[in-house]
Amino acid sequence: MDAQVQPIDQINQAALEIKKKLGSLSPQFGVILGSGLGGFAELIEDKIIIPYEEIPDFPISTVEGHCGRLVAGRIGERSLIALQGRFHYYEGYDMQEVTFPVRVLKSLGIKGLIVTNAAGGVNTAYAPGDLIIIEDHINLIGRNPLRGKNYPELGPRFPDLSEAYDPVWRKTASEAMAELGITPQQGIYAGLSGPSYETPAEIRYLRTIGADLVGMSTVPEVIVANHGGMRVLGLSCVTNMAAGVLKQKLNHREVIETTEKIEKTFVALLTLIIKKLDD
Repeated sequence: MDAQVQPIDQINQAALEIKKKLGSLSPQFGVILGSGLGGFAELIEDKIIIPYEEIPDFPISTVEGHCGRLVAGRIGERSLIALQGRFHYYEGYDMQEVTFPVRVLKSLGIKGLIVTNAAGGVNTAYAPGDLIIIEDHINLIGRNPLRGKNYPELGPRFPDLSEAYDPVWRKTASEAMAELGITPQQGIYAGLSGPSYETPAEIRYLRTIGADLVGMSTVPEVIVANHGGMRVLGLSCVTNMAAGVLKQKLNHREVIETTEKIEKTFVALLTLIIKKLDD
């Protein structure tokens, strides 16, 4: 059974410890970097690095490709916090632990969140290495991070998710893609619990219900961000075609290898988007 939402004092205590290390820096955006996509943090200027172990109640990343540290600083004139490594339900964390960092970012005053992930391509028009703007999601994890007592200080009991991924920010991301010569594509992300990859039958089912992408993250974070009134942009890197699309087996090493190949393009896109986003 999932624990209840993290108490306000735990969220605020974690935020307070981070603020002490940030000094005068007041971040505008939060960025969650998915599997193999942590290289973006190396471009952040005037870096302040905080290992997750030094933040009260922060979980610890256990998955290859997730570094496990908070990196704060600037990209051009924009200040931000990047999380190199996220937490997944399949690691054994409950939903409140998975989404605790998003609550902390909100407590730090951040009003906008960019979530990135490595995803399997369900849409057969995609190819490994494609970068996709998430238009919407389907929650098939079987859990909702808002289950349990609602704290009005964190958000409403029944938050609206009709625009879970900010349409203005999605348009900005499309423009940034075109500017870099990347074909703008948007898709529906299906979130499953993992950690096993899906069967070919499950992928056929996902395609039938309208999913273009599949992964094991992102959805809980986006729900909690919307609950807290944050604007959200989601970006997926198609690292492999989902089970049954191609005649080959799936493995996590393929995910990391594809993100390594596309990393330069991904970093350039994310950097440009951050510079172009409105507040």
